[in-house]
Amino acid sequence: MVTGTREVGRTQFDSLAPVDVLSGSAVNQVVSGDLSDDLAQLLPSFNVQRLPAADGQAFVRPATLRGLSADETLVLVNGKRYHRSALLGTRGAQASDLSSIPNFSIGRIEVLRDGAAAQYGSDAIAGVINIILDDKPGMHAFGQFSRYYAGDGNEYQTGLRGGMALGDRGSVVFSGEYDHAEATSRTRQRPDAIAFQAAHPNLDVPNPVQRWGQPDLESVAGTVNAHYQLTDAVDLYGFVVARDGEGVTDFNWRNPDGTASVYSASPAFPGFSFTSIYPAGFSPKFGTQYSDLQSTVGARGDITDAFSYDLSASEGRSRIHYTLNQSLNASLGPASPTSFYLGRLEQREFNLNADFVYKLDLGMYRPVNVAFGAERRVETYGIRAGDPASYAIGPGASSGLAPNSNGFPGFTPLQAGDFGQRSYAGYIDVEVQPVEQLTLGAAGRYETYSVFGDTFNYKFSGRYELTHNLALRATYSTGFRAPTPGQLYSTSTSQGLDTKTLQVFNSGRLASNDPIAVALGAKPLKPEKSDSITAGLTFRSGFGLSGSIDAYQIKLRDRFGQSNSFAVPASLPNPNHYTSVSFFTNDFDTRTRGIDAVVSYTHPVGPGRATVSLAYNYNQTKVTSAPSASIPSDTQRIVFEERLPQHNATGSLNYAIGPVGLMVRGRYYGPWTDSSGNATGDIFQRFSGRAFMDVSATYRFAEHFSIEAGADNVLDTYPDEATFQANRGLIYSRNAPYDTDGGQYFVRLNMDF
Repeated sequence: MVTGTREVGRTQFDSLAPVDVLSGSAVNQVVSGDLSDDLAQLLPSFNVQRLPAADGQAFVRPATLRGLSADETLVLVNGKRYHRSALLGTRGAQASDLSSIPNFSIGRIEVLRDGAAAQYGSDAIAGVINIILDDKPGMHAFGQFSRYYAGDGNEYQTGLRGGMALGDRGSVVFSGEYDHAEATSRTRQRPDAIAFQAAHPNLDVPNPVQRWGQPDLESVAGTVNAHYQLTDAVDLYGFVVARDGEGVTDFNWRNPDGTASVYSASPAFPGFSFTSIYPAGFSPKFGTQYSDLQSTVGARGDITDAFSYDLSASEGRSRIHYTLNQSLNASLGPASPTSFYLGRLEQREFNLNADFVYKLDLGMYRPVNVAFGAERRVETYGIRAGDPASYAIGPGASSGLAPNSNGFPGFTPLQAGDFGQRSYAGYIDVEVQPVEQLTLGAAGRYETYSVFGDTFNYKFSGRYELTHNLALRATYSTGFRAPTPGQLYSTSTSQGLDTKTLQVFNSGRLASNDPIAVALGAKPLKPEKSDSITAGLTFRSGFGLSGSIDAYQIKLRDRFGQSNSFAVPASLPNPNHYTSVSFFTNDFDTRTRGIDAVVSYTHPVGPGRATVSLAYNYNQTKVTSAPSASIPSDTQRIVFEERLPQHNATGSLNYAIGPVGLMVRGRYYGPWTDSSGNATGDIFQRFSGRAFMDVSATYRFAEHFSIEAGADNVLDTYPDEATFQANRGLIYSRNAPYDTDGGQYFVRLNMDF
C-alpha cells in the first residue's frame, strides 16, 4: 500500500494508521456502475444517499466517510489530488464526484481511515480515498445487464480495457466504459392529484403526476495510464480520466387548483391562463449534461540509492450544464417558453507538485525515511448565465406570478463570473524505526491561501509490535479544510414543495459577503479545523486470519454549514420573491467518536478456497457548540447527529472451487432520522435498521470467458415508508443511506486475455 506513508514497502499490517485495500475485482462485484455505491457496499464507514428530485444532487450524490461532510474526505487518483465537482451539495459541501471514475479502469482502491491533512493538505479530515488505476498488460472486456425486481431501472454497462508492455521499461493501459441506466419509480399518486382528477373528470391527469426514483442516466468514460522508464533515474508517467454524460429527473407537480403563483389570473395578461398550456398541471423535467477531465504528467526516479524524486503537474475540470423542460416562467405570461437553458457551473484546478524522499542512515534498524516537498495550487470556480427567460422578472410578477423558470431558476448575469484562489504549501514527513518492534512518524505542513491566510498542521504516529503477528498503533493529527471559491462567492436559487401546505417556495442561498446576508449576520468564511486521534491494534496469523480494530475521535471547530433560513426584511429588495434566504457559515463545533473493526480469513475449505471478511463501524457525532444563531433550535442538531446510522456492518463470503465462484454478502444499516426539509416547521421521522443480502455465482469457461449472475438485495427488502412525504407521492425517504428501489438482479459476461 502507498496511501498514508511515503515509505516504500508498507503493508496493511505495517501501516501506522488503518487502511482498507479493495481489489478491482471486489469493486466490480457490485452491480452499480457508480463507484460511490460500490464503496458504500464494501466499507461500513462509507455512506451515500440517492436524493431523487434534489436538483443537481440527483446526479452528483453526497458520499461521506465516518459521517462527516462529503468534502472532508480527500480523493486521490494514482496518489494525485482529484478535482472537485462543480456542484455544491448538502450544506454547501463541494467534493469530488466518485461516479466520474470508471470502475473497470481500477486496479485497487486504498482507503486511509485517518486524518492526513499534514501529509496531503486540505480536505483530508475524515480520511483519504486513493484510486489506483490498472497498469497491467492484457485485454479485458465485459458486458452487463441489470434490472430491479419491480421491472424498471434497466441498466446496460459495457467496458474494454487493454494494456501492453513497452518493452521491459513500461506499460500503457487504455480503458473505456459505457453506462446507460433507465429511471426507476417508487411513487404513489399524490392525494391532491386524485382530488384534482375527481374535480376535473374531463382531463387526463398522469398517474403518477411526478416520479420519485433514480434519474435517467447515460455516460461514457475512459482512462489512459502509462509510464516509461527512460533511465534508472527518469521514469516518465501520465494518466487521464475523462467522462461525459447526461441525465434527467422529475420535479414536484404543479397543481392547477393549488399553485396560485402559476395559475392565478393577472391583470398583466387579461384573459390568459396557463391552463391553456398545462391544463392537468406539470412536473418540470430537470436535465444535466456533465463532463469531467483530469490529466497528470510527471517524472520520477532515483537520483541515488538514498534519494528519489517525483515532479508532476495536474489539471482537473468539472463542468455541468443544466436544462429545464416542461416548465414555464409564470411572470412572462403567454410569452414564456416551456424549455430553458439554466446555465453552467465549472470547477477548474491546476496543481504543481515536487516530492522528494531521502533515506538517512543513522545506524538504526532501518534508515530514517525523510520525505519533503512543495505544492502550488490554483482553484477557479465559474458560473455562466442561463437564457434570459430563465431568470426574467416579467410583468406578471407585480401581481404575484412567480418569476424565473419554474422548478429551478436560471443563473443570472449578476451571479455569473469566475472566482479564484491560490495556495502554496510545503511539508516534511519523517518515519523512524529505531528497533524492529517500534516505528515512529511525524509530519508537518505549512500552507498559505490567497483568500484567508495561512495554516500549519502536524501529525504524530506510532506503532509497536508486541509479536511478529500483533501490533499496537496510534496517531494524533490536526487538520483543516479550506473554503473553496465556489463556497466563498457563488449564489443559487432553488425551489421546494412544503409537505404541509403543498405550496412551492423559493429559497435563496447567498454568498456570505452579499449585502442581504451581511445584514442578516453573515461573517467571512474561514477554514474548518480538526483534532483527530486514532488508536488500535492490528493482527495477522500464519493460517489466513488477519484484522484490526481502531477507535477514533475527530473534533471539528468552525464546521462549515448552511445557516438557518431567514425571511427577507421588507426594507431590503426581494426581486426573486424569496420565501427565505440562507448563507454559508462557520458556526458550530462537533465531536465524532467511533470504532472500526475489520476481520478477514482466507483458507482452503474442502476442495476449494474460502475468503471471509467482516467489517463493523460505530460512528457517533455530537454538536458540542453553536455560538450564534445558526442552530438556535434542535433542527440542525438532529440533522447532524442522527441523519446517518450509527451502526453499520458488512460481511462477505467468497468460495472458489475450480471454475466456479460463489459470493454471499450481507449489509446492515442501523436506525437513522430523516427531515422533511420544509420551508418552516420541519418534520422528523425515525427509521428502523435494515439488513440486505447480495449473492452471485461465477462460472469460467473456454479459458478466457466467465459468466456471472446474481442479485443485490436478493430478498427484496425495503425500508420503512416515509409517512410525512406521502402527500406528494414519495413512498421511501429520498435521504436514505442506501438504495430504496428493492432487489436488483444482473448478469455479466467477462472476457480476459
